[in-house]
Amino acid sequence: MGHDHSETVAGVTRIAAVHGVLPPHRHTQGDVTDMVARTCLPAETDRRVLDRIHANAGVRTRNTVLPLDRYGELDGFGAANDVFIGAAVDLGAEAVRGALRKAGLRPADVDLLMFTSVTGIAAPSVDARLVGRLGLRPDVKRLPVFGLGCVAGAAGVARLHDYLLGRPGQVAVLLSVELCSLTFQREDASPANLVATALFGDGAAAAVLVGGDHPAPADGPEVVDTRSRLYPDTGHVMGWDIRGSGFTVVLDPAVPDVVRRYLAEDVGGFLEQHGLKPKDIGRWVCHPGGPKVLEAVTDVLSLPEGALDVTWRSLAEVGNLSSSSVLHVLRDTMDRRRPEPGTPGLLMAMGPGFCCELVLLRW
Repeated sequence: MGHDHSETVAGVTRIAAVHGVLPPHRHTQGDVTDMVARTCLPAETDRRVLDRIHANAGVRTRNTVLPLDRYGELDGFGAANDVFIGAAVDLGAEAVRGALRKAGLRPADVDLLMFTSVTGIAAPSVDARLVGRLGLRPDVKRLPVFGLGCVAGAAGVARLHDYLLGRPGQVAVLLSVELCSLTFQREDASPANLVATALFGDGAAAAVLVGGDHPAPADGPEVVDTRSRLYPDTGHVMGWDIRGSGFTVVLDPAVPDVVRRYLAEDVGGFLEQHGLKPKDIGRWVCHPGGPKVLEAVTDVLSLPEGALDVTWRSLAEVGNLSSSSVLHVLRDTMDRRRPEPGTPGLLMAMGPGFCCELVLLRW
């Protein structure tokens, strides 16, 4: 017998603000394709397969943390990770400052800072390095999270909601920094690497959540409930093989098939507990996994025309930013597609595991 989670929901938390940040170097998809051809394909290789993969990725422009001519010079994992740490702290500081400013809060108001990334590692963690720089309190709680990948934007919102239910007067911040370009593998012409280089970009985002008793005005929706789902026997479809050269992407063509097999049942069952059906959702805040994944989501949920427009536009403008992407889509929805108050929304992402995270929103 399934658990009825809806009985345990004690209150709501609110998304006070979301701020997205991109690194300074902006390129057309063709510029990135040329860089990948230079650094990933053996000399004299026919690049038509690469060109086709990049042309079909749904991405027009992307931002990278380094100029494109610098990627060929990165010598191994250590060099790439050093760039990650410095840039993650800089972009992270900018993202958190911007989100707090939008929320009308000060750094000293933050009770919990959760940091997530799957594109670099640091100890002390990036969140620790930000405490002094941002002026966070020395007793701020910190939670660095590695390994959730693309799902972490949604999972992070969900876990901050869990925390704030028990501390309804507090403020929690989720920071995501993903510098995917630093993981592109030189001299790797595998289909997985070519697909990854076609889709993924660099970016960061911060979301400020406040408990139900906190007086801060919230610009975003309420978080009503959350659902996590880990699928059986799918650990092989997405993730990293960690080698001397760094993070080597694992990206199985079966990812859209997993979505088609499970997602409708997950979403339907979750919404049913709240007396809702997919057709009642007024705003879909979906991670831009890639064209085939978005087509699978649209098909299995029978979404109306235009339901994922904000997601498709984000994919085209900045690429797939791993865990930061769904937060950029949430920000864009708040800025450009804000619905009537009371409208139900669903924030969702999928990632390594293979897993799904669903967050029920109310605008």
